[in-house]
Amino acid sequence: MDIFTKCNTDYVDEAMAAGLYPYFHTLQSRQDVEVIMEGKRRIMLGSNNYLGLTVHPRVTEAARRAVDKYGSGCSGSRFLNGTLDLHVQLEEELASFTGKEDAVIFSTGFQSNLGIISALAGRGDYTVCDRENHASIYDACKLSYAKMLRYRHNDMADLERVLQSIPDGAGILIITDGVFSMSGDICDLENIVKLSKQYGARIMIDDAHSLGVLGQGGRGTASHFNLTDEVDIIMGTFSKSLASLGGFMATSRRVAQYVRHTSRPFIFSASITPASAASALEALRILKETPKLPLRLLQLSSYMREALTQRNVKIRTSATPIIPIYTYEQEPTMLINKRLYDEGLYVNMVLPPATSPGECLLRTSYMASHTEALLDEAADIIKKVLVEHGL
Repeated sequence: MDIFTKCNTDYVDEAMAAGLYPYFHTLQSRQDVEVIMEGKRRIMLGSNNYLGLTVHPRVTEAARRAVDKYGSGCSGSRFLNGTLDLHVQLEEELASFTGKEDAVIFSTGFQSNLGIISALAGRGDYTVCDRENHASIYDACKLSYAKMLRYRHNDMADLERVLQSIPDGAGILIITDGVFSMSGDICDLENIVKLSKQYGARIMIDDAHSLGVLGQGGRGTASHFNLTDEVDIIMGTFSKSLASLGGFMATSRRVAQYVRHTSRPFIFSASITPASAASALEALRILKETPKLPLRLLQLSSYMREALTQRNVKIRTSATPIIPIYTYEQEPTMLINKRLYDEGLYVNMVLPPATSPGECLLRTSYMASHTEALLDEAADIIKKVLVEHGL
């Protein structure tokens, strides 16, 4: 059989023909609270630019200076010719900020999980994952030679059941998102820590959606629970709160050095560009200097939850800048998403397999640079469109 037989995308053509295709909309402006997308002004409620720093003058100027000094790229792996003093500075400041001994930066957030988990989990080991973990964690577990086990989302009784099934003496790494990207839920870290101690497991938190959002001055999930010393590995990205591209792990010096010398995704990938490193570093410094930014973000998120509730929009309870609006079935979800877009509001539509059948949703996310007036305008649009569709 021809290997390309599977390459059937009739569903894409059908969605395009119906005017409902929701992906690859083209931005013609900066990533901000309002954007020009395909020739029209849209309120942006679909970005992970949580602190609004992608347009901060200091961040963009840092990127320009880095290109002038170092050029456009590093042309090699960190392991060989691709390490800049910028990379080392960024690692040192990330380690200090997260309260860990050392940090290792990777070329993307996705690659960070691949590089960390595949290096640490081997034959005879077990990775234990929340069912709603990010796809990069699942792909990383597949890349490792460890056996992957899953537990029901934030269900600590089920986590204990899984841990009890693991043979004595096996290495165990519990991996969880800090803030879950679709629901906005926060992991139950206090009980994860208790169970990890009881069953001799290590803990890794994916703080992609937590850094700059939760914890003291935006230091993430472990800080939020005051459990930084109990978490072994903190992973994060630069493409969200830090307004750049790349990712990192923060951990003990021993573990960091091991990963640097054994992680194939780290060793065999080019290092992040000078502009990416410089902009992430400057964004981190702004975050350190402005600890009220995460508080403003959470205040605005709370404001939007209240605005939606007042307009009788059903939302899932959360305490983060991710507010999902459940639309349940695929066809109405696509229609609602298109109407919102036409009304000047961009949100992210989530369909299976990214969510379970019958649990389609519109994922809205917020920035510290939004204004109450802009959120009221967005809430009015959401109410209008949902009423049109009987929701």
